Amino acid sequence: MEEKIRYFSNSERVSAVCREIYSGYGYRQYKMSRFEEYDLYAANRDFLIDDSIITFTGSDGKLMALKPDVTLSIVKNAAATGRDQEKVFYLENVYRKPKSNSDFKEIMQLGLECIGDIGLYQMGEVISLAAQSLSVIDENYILDISHMGIISALADLAGIYGAAREGLIKFINGKNAAGVRAVCDECGAEAGLAERLVRLTGVYGPFKTAMPQLRALSVNEATDAALDEIRGIYEILEVTGCAGRVNLDFSHTGDMNYYNGVTFCGYIEGIPSAVLSGGRYDRLLRKFGKPGGAIGFAIYLDLLDLLPQPKREYDVDVLLVCGEHDGVSVARAVQRLRLEGKSVLAVSRVPENGITWREAVKIEGIMPEDKTS
Repeated sequence: MEEKIRYFSNSERVSAVCREIYSGYGYRQYKMSRFEEYDLYAANRDFLIDDSIITFTGSDGKLMALKPDVTLSIVKNAAATGRDQEKVFYLENVYRKPKSNSDFKEIMQLGLECIGDIGLYQMGEVISLAAQSLSVIDENYILDISHMGIISALADLAGIYGAAREGLIKFINGKNAAGVRAVCDECGAEAGLAERLVRLTGVYGPFKTAMPQLRALSVNEATDAALDEIRGIYEILEVTGCAGRVNLDFSHTGDMNYYNGVTFCGYIEGIPSAVLSGGRYDRLLRKFGKPGGAIGFAIYLDLLDLLPQPKREYDVDVLLVCGEHDGVSVARAVQRLRLEGKSVLAVSRVPENGITWREAVKIEGIMPEDKTS
């Protein structure tokens, strides 16, 4: 693998290695058309990061769209029931407006989805694969985990619904304790529940440090169940060797219209925003009338362009200078070097275009010239 990917860009290398990892866990690649009928996205705008969509009329008169999302297509076509699983990964371009830009952009995403019979192991596996994906980018990654179930249970008891709940989640995500308290006051939340929601904004850190803080905020079976789920996932991450760089953090719980359980985000030093995000999204399956659950994540490969690209000491291992030799002799020499695992550039004479090489070889033997141009 290393010999094949050493000349790749960051996004190409990460994509190649991660797809190999996903295949090792039984995920198969999902391919979709660049275009999808507009109705799919129009009917599910609540589940889109941005509801701006590029449309055009197809030759049959149907209104089509450049795909702004992959998960909707996967869920729409999923055949899994509540008794089995459908495990897929994808490498696709989507077309939408990034939050920091008013213009449409083509964004390459790598991700995976597990749909159907989702239990503790499946959740742990997906989050473990998210951690492994981040480690391919940089071993010093951070993976933050949170859970919508805790916020929802506390908000239900506090009588916070609708727009007020959306505001509450926004303030929790921003670690804005004053904003959370203001929402609780406006909704007449009982003082003890309001205090728990305020304290939720300060929960952050490694599992063993942050989990006791969360346990102290639990109030009923629903919050206990969410915490037990987090603990079970963490124990699976310990088994897979992925627990060391995991934190509990409620500053990224995600959209309440989309996620309904565990959520997670991945960060890499040198990139100002999350490069990976995901979570449990059973509500989307319900909207398509499908049983079971769903969990997945996406990696925003375009953000990896912000990292330094891998530097190469030289362009090729061997510069093979052929002179006037016949094609068959050259082919034999190239084939012999490739079987040794070396990259080869076959030329008639030493180039003067800035290409670099580890060693220059004539078909008769090693050249006396310098090894780099």
